[in-house]
Amino acid sequence: MNRMQNFKNGLIKDNPVFGLYLGLCSTLAITTSINNAIGMGVAVIFVLILSNMIISAIRKLVPDDIRIPVYIVIIATLVKIIQMLIQAYAPALDSSLGVFIPLIVVNCIILGRAEAFASKNGILDSALDGVGMGLGYLLAVLSMSVIRQLLATGVLSMTNPFNEAQVLFSIRLIPADFTISMFSSPLGAFMTFACLAAGLTAYKLHAQKKEEAKAAANSKEAAK
Repeated sequence: MNRMQNFKNGLIKDNPVFGLYLGLCSTLAITTSINNAIGMGVAVIFVLILSNMIISAIRKLVPDDIRIPVYIVIIATLVKIIQMLIQAYAPALDSSLGVFIPLIVVNCIILGRAEAFASKNGILDSALDGVGMGLGYLLAVLSMSVIRQLLATGVLSMTNPFNEAQVLFSIRLIPADFTISMFSSPLGAFMTFACLAAGLTAYKLHAQKKEEAKAAANSKEAAK
């Protein structure tokens, strides 16, 4: 598999949330607003890229029997760095995300990519894998947040994460009388996730059938 294909797989085909079903705990909990989604998404991207690169660089030096504890120490250090940066420069975001920033340490996406990819591939490939998977996670949580925030409040809004008093945009698209408050609850999170995951699965099945039909047509042409 070439590097670009591996990068694109993380966005759609092997999307960590809707394709691999990883990191669902934080995804369902924090996707109540666009601010939360972007904050968590950027934090995961940061940790994914750097952890993949570091683990790839030391993969031949770490004995197999202690590799998982070593990976967790590396990931925990990076998570602590990003947590301290958020606390220092975006305290409102830190209050909103709460315990879910430290829980990135045990996020299945981070540790899963470290074990499945970074420990077996070079630094550049691992960095691209981290970017692709990280962006895939960001797109997943952002899409869920847009749907849930819009249906629950009728408004799409975002504030400056470094200054919560500054509203970057606020657009009412659904009248207040027609909002569905359920989508701000855990049930709404599960329903939104289920619909988006089903949609992605349907798309992948359609693409697979299209590829199979194309391959069959090519085979017939070659046989002639």
